Amino acid sequence: MAVKENKVAENVRGKFYVDDQCIACGLCREIAPEFFGNIENSDNSFVKKQPTSDKEIDVCMEALESCPVSAIGDDGE
Repeated sequence: MAVKENKVAENVRGKFYVDDQCIACGLCREIAPEFFGNIENSDNSFVKKQPTSDKEIDVCMEALESCPVSAIGDDGE
């Protein structure tokens, strides 16, 4: 489970975030490339855009549920 206090600084503010447990597998970027990016000089992911519609939230939730190390959270701000 992602920990809000451990989210990476590159995340944009909002509900979704990536924390420091990310193992750079890139799965979230494959599932939701509009919302997840990779940190410069690193393969670790971060949230680059927050979803605004129900459809976009569903895509981000799919990425969250697919993360093999549960590094994506949906309780941020």
